[in-house]
Amino acid sequence: MSLSPPSSDRQAPPGSIVYVIDDDVSVRRALGRLLRAEGFQVQMYASGAEFLTTSAYAGPACVVLDVRMPGLSGFEVLERLAARRPPLPVILITGHGDVPMATRALNIGCASFLAKPFEDEELLHAVRRALRQCDDAGGVVGSG
Repeated sequence: MSLSPPSSDRQAPPGSIVYVIDDDVSVRRALGRLLRAEGFQVQMYASGAEFLTTSAYAGPACVVLDVRMPGLSGFEVLERLAARRPPLPVILITGHGDVPMATRALNIGCASFLAKPFEDEELLHAVRRALRQCDDAGGVVGSG
């Protein structure tokens, strides 16, 4: 019996993009390398405010977002993104997570919540699932 995900799980919708938002440059670079190695288009941002000032992307997209950042926290960015129609799927990552934090994130509308350190395949699975969710919703991300 194979434990690898089905082939449909290993493919992103065509034209999809992953936005990585983390104030730690080494984390951003590592996530960018991992995602690009899997064939994803990636754009990286050092803060939630920087990301929120960018124009909307018309296509399947998701966000990998750190919880603890200076300025806007990951939760503040998540709340703003959850208000967009259609909402942009968000994968929250944190090195300081607990059950109440995960519950709060999921209640706001977070697609996935991952505690660091996580396995590469765990993140990749969450990204593929989020991109399919966005693709199923029509693939167009609103600007708020």
